[in-house]
Amino acid sequence: MKTAEIVVRTGRRRGLFDLTDACERFVAGEGDGLLSVFAPHATAGIVVMELGAGSDEDLVATLDRLLPRDDRWRHRHGSPGHGADHVLPLFVAPFATIPVLGGRLALGTWQSIALLDPNTDNETRTVRLSFLTG
Repeated sequence: MKTAEIVVRTGRRRGLFDLTDACERFVAGEGDGLLSVFAPHATAGIVVMELGAGSDEDLVATLDRLLPRDDRWRHRHGSPGHGADHVLPLFVAPFATIPVLGGRLALGTWQSIALLDPNTDNETRTVRLSFLTG
């Protein structure tokens, strides 16, 4: 199994951070297999979705409706509403598995791989990429 860790600089900004190019470089020339993308964080997730065209903002707005950033949360350290970030795994897993065919990601036409980070308390995140030859 081939594995690597990448650093994603969020700059304390909430939202989606595109990992597609890094994932494509990681699997380039590897043949067929599976790519595992894993965020080892309690308050971040991995999504496969269309980025841009308003989708990014729609996702964050939907999360904010489902998980309001207020003082209702028992988990209260960090930025206001941070307790909501710890409930994120209920909706967004910290991992995704993507098929790789001929050293290329087998994504749909508009699909991208992204880190979803709603937490402004961290400037950087790490993501583990693992490729299992099939």
